[in-house]
Amino acid sequence: MTIRIKAINPNTTLEMTENIGHQVRRYTSDDVEVEAVSPERGPISIESYYDDFLAVPGVLEEIIDDEAEFDAFINSCWGDPGIDACREVTEKPVVGIAEASMYVANMLGAQFSVATILPRARDFIEDRVRTTGLWGQCASVRCTDLTVVETEETRDAATEALYDAAKRAVEEDGAEAICLGCAGMGGLDEPLEERLPVPVIDSVAAAGVITEGMVRLGKATSKVMTYKQPEPKEQTGYPQKFHFDADAGDD
Repeated sequence: MTIRIKAINPNTTLEMTENIGHQVRRYTSDDVEVEAVSPERGPISIESYYDDFLAVPGVLEEIIDDEAEFDAFINSCWGDPGIDACREVTEKPVVGIAEASMYVANMLGAQFSVATILPRARDFIEDRVRTTGLWGQCASVRCTDLTVVETEETRDAATEALYDAAKRAVEEDGAEAICLGCAGMGGLDEPLEERLPVPVIDSVAAAGVITEGMVRLGKATSKVMTYKQPEPKEQTGYPQKFHFDADAGDD
């Protein structure tokens, strides 16, 4: 069967969107069709809680608009912005790259660290680790001086900054695996792993593999309680696409 996956870059930097699509295609099977997109509106990068919340409506639109056309969706930002809301608006699997990378790292080492962007994002990143339920397995979050855009535009410098952060995580924090904490770092796992004694996880690649696997397993998002369709209610100023059918899910 042909599997169709929509990889959504929650920011609007198109070079990063292209790289996300490339990485998902690289690690998925030949019968998997991947469409990588960015919302029409949103921040050019996500480096704060403010950016994260600004991005969520665009991500939801990308799922709602094409819900019937795809078998699964990837939320391609390491904060997994709005991931729970995404799961409410579709029964198709929705995989976040942060949780995907941590799940993989957790199976490869007893403790993992996240090598990521600017120090101001530390609490934002740590929140995602806690929410995913793997805080006890996280040796550290190691920040660099990289912005999100720089991870895409200055690849050599990004690799060096990540190497320094990951090396400290291994030597000082006891990390046994490294998660790359930004979608813009896709493809940098290989040069880093050549220089480090531990596995390095490309978060986008991990999400692609897990997403394909969930579809092949025939699994859908549970609608029995938490992720059931949002209850219909009066809304002001939102497009019709955000208004849900009062009769849906009653059967």
